[in-house]
Amino acid sequence: MDPKYKKLIRCLLLDAVGMTSAAIPVMDVVWAPVAASISYKMFGERRGKYTSLLTFMEELLPAADVVPSFTIFWFLFDFLGIGKQKTAATEAGYAQMK
Repeated sequence: MDPKYKKLIRCLLLDAVGMTSAAIPVMDVVWAPVAASISYKMFGERRGKYTSLLTFMEELLPAADVVPSFTIFWFLFDFLGIGKQKTAATEAGYAQMK
């Protein structure tokens, strides 16, 4: 199986845990920092700063637990490729600037 789709399965499972935390409000307080940390590690340092902040806020808000944030981030960053660095084009442009 493609690693990209293994990551999707992990994202779906993490979103399911986040949605079940809506049933037990005290669990949100524990799950929010854990989910933010996982989001930071899963999506990398550059994008992880933003995903972890959004995930933390989403998990703390009472009605927002139904939003599948991990899956949305996977779709944006891994499936669509938004925010991927273009190394060849960037290096060529940097060489021309010197």
